[in-house]
Amino acid sequence: MPVRTEVTAWRPSLGGVREVLHARFAEHAYPAHTHDAWTVLIIDSGVVRYDLDRHEHGALTSQVTVLPPHVPHDGRNATPDGFRKRVLYLGPELLDPGLTGAAVDSPGIRDPVLRDQVDRLHRALAPHHEDLEAQSRLALICERLGLHLTGGETAAPAARAPGLARRLRDLLDAHTVEGVTLDEAAARLHAHPAHLVRAFSGEFGLPPHRYLVGRRVDLARRLLLDGMAPGQVAAAAGFHDQSHLGRHFKRMLGVPPSRFRG
Repeated sequence: MPVRTEVTAWRPSLGGVREVLHARFAEHAYPAHTHDAWTVLIIDSGVVRYDLDRHEHGALTSQVTVLPPHVPHDGRNATPDGFRKRVLYLGPELLDPGLTGAAVDSPGIRDPVLRDQVDRLHRALAPHHEDLEAQSRLALICERLGLHLTGGETAAPAARAPGLARRLRDLLDAHTVEGVTLDEAAARLHAHPAHLVRAFSGEFGLPPHRYLVGRRVDLARRLLLDGMAPGQVAAAAGFHDQSHLGRHFKRMLGVPPSRFRG
């Protein structure tokens, strides 16, 4: 059967991400064009050939490809079966414009950790996503991209910062229902967002967003045992709606909220 063209695009609520694009192409070829955003893409199947600033490159499934703003590039299929790709268009403010030259020279980055982080961010940007999770993953991606484009390989292990991690935990405890953005937390605690995520994860063994979801599920349990209906519990515990509550509740406890109370 011929490969169908499929395109899904949306603008998430995550600040700094201008657009998310998921696409499958068999024969389409992009003409030369530019974006005013950083293009960060991963290939899920197939191979894409492209010219960037008049030099030919290939985007492979093992890479993260980074195309800088305002630099002409095109794109075309390199295999008979077409290709699948997922793309993040990041605002130019998220990466130093001085990295443009490095990205033009070496747009393909072989880093399994970075590729996994990009994949997880795409998954985190599904409808009713966890804001803190998406913000945390984006901060780590930008940090790692910056390291690669300045000649580094990986982030240095986070220095032990138990005081910083505990202050973030206190902040999350104080704002369990309404939540707090990563930028707000970083400003209050005077820390870089990526360092804040790594310090918390290193101290407590789980990232801040997962801790916050756990605190919300704990609150939901108490409210259910108090006799509140699941539909009311969702909003009272900080979830988008009842299905959002149900997904996390069942993942943690093995049963939906409606079956939790005896």
